[in-house]
Amino acid sequence: MSESGEMKTHPDYQAPAVNSARDDFWRQVRRTVGGEPVSEQQIDLIVGAILEGLKFEPHNSLLDLACGNGALTARLYPHCESSVGVDSSEYLISVAEQFFAARPSRGFVLDDLVHFTSESHNPNNFDKVLCYGSFAYLSDHDAEEALTNITKRFTNVSRVFLGNLPDLDRIDHFYRVGVPSQTVLEDPMSPIGVWRTRSYFTRLALELGWRSVVSVMPEAFFAADYRFDVTLSRGD
Repeated sequence: MSESGEMKTHPDYQAPAVNSARDDFWRQVRRTVGGEPVSEQQIDLIVGAILEGLKFEPHNSLLDLACGNGALTARLYPHCESSVGVDSSEYLISVAEQFFAARPSRGFVLDDLVHFTSESHNPNNFDKVLCYGSFAYLSDHDAEEALTNITKRFTNVSRVFLGNLPDLDRIDHFYRVGVPSQTVLEDPMSPIGVWRTRSYFTRLALELGWRSVVSVMPEAFFAADYRFDVTLSRGD
């Protein structure tokens, strides 16, 4: 486990984890509906979307940024040879190490994702990158810095999957009345983080030299009305 000098953690991130049972994995990372953990059907939809986006090959090594407690990372173990999960919560990393670090090729690191992408000593070890449900909690500056770092330093990475992004153009599907101020919608420390348009990711991908594909989950997914996924690819 490594630590950065500065941890950037959402103020609401730690409380659900430490106030939940040690093995209540989905509640720990707020993967809930009405306060209750989502169903296995919902998790299967998430895993299916990630597999479609990242297109794993058996030899691949996955970098899971903001991996939380590693429960979602572990669902991808059968599809890649090795993986490293990175998260800024010491408690969640301890859960990941207890339950999901099954062998040396499945590791977890305590670090802020921007710092990790800036300072990782072995960036070329990875070929696929995942950030699910957490990218909205980065400011525009940090989001763009992280993707720039991946572009420039992680040169073997062919695909990046950014999942469960709040869609600014469909905000009325979440806030039926009383849409918050623009200041709140652009605040990475707000409960849902930064609401961004699909065109924001298209523009950013183009600037960094990636191809981007925006996708939406099936209607059965609990947040399909107001969230989307983005897959960035290069060299394929």
